[in-house]
Amino acid sequence: MSAAAPGALVFRGLTLGYDRHPAVHHLDGVVPAGAALAVVGPNGAGKSTLLKGIVGEVAPLDGRIEHPGLVRREIAYLPQAAEIDRSFPISTFDFVAMGLWRKLGLFRALRPHRGAVADALAAVGLSGFERRPIGTLSGGQLRRAMFARVLLQDARAILLDEPFAAIDSRTSADLLDLVRRWGHERRTVVAVLHDLDQVRRHFPTALLLAREAVAWGETEAVLTGPNLRRARQLCEAWDDEAPVCRGPAGHAHEAHGQEAHGEAPHDHAHDHEHAA
Repeated sequence: MSAAAPGALVFRGLTLGYDRHPAVHHLDGVVPAGAALAVVGPNGAGKSTLLKGIVGEVAPLDGRIEHPGLVRREIAYLPQAAEIDRSFPISTFDFVAMGLWRKLGLFRALRPHRGAVADALAAVGLSGFERRPIGTLSGGQLRRAMFARVLLQDARAILLDEPFAAIDSRTSADLLDLVRRWGHERRTVVAVLHDLDQVRRHFPTALLLAREAVAWGETEAVLTGPNLRRARQLCEAWDDEAPVCRGPAGHAHEAHGQEAHGEAPHDHAHDHEHAA
């Protein structure tokens, strides 16, 4: 695999999991700087785990993640809305302002940056909501506030975990406009998505994941019937209790052991040639 340009995300033999049970298995490939990549696959395919691995919430069991030219604070992460504790007594303004913490630290004065917070709220259509507790926001309003927080991070790489799930079409359209804006600004966007029509319309590249990469490349070439069926079959056949992870050729290896050898599955090798 050749060297990647600054701002890219690189996966080299990456296996991620919990208690040595792999959730993402021997992933190789490059997300080029400025790309808009959709990560799709069945439930339990390891999509959210991949994003958490990129931001360091889940440590690799094997292999590594590289982000040439990026430091951790230049990667913004928008989690699933269900991960936000809406009972926490915080205003919408303060929730969005948390996007500045990596730049300012916990004890720097926020007052000089209040205008930036107000601008981020305006950009997502939440002007006038500054004092509203986040627990009173609708699902779409909360998602807008989460996007405003990401805007404040001004990151070169942006990870979105199901950003458009269970929200109205108007909110989705407004937030997709932000994703397109990030593309024009040459920011790298990786989004976990379930709506395949949305992926086809707005994301030129896709990674079909089913604990391992089924296909990776141009979206239309990835989201084919045979690939989607294979992804479902792989997830249905996966044994979560297996003590080892299988290498790309189907040979068992300890999760921390030697790198597997052998021929990669069909589609996997072909698509990664284009992705790298």
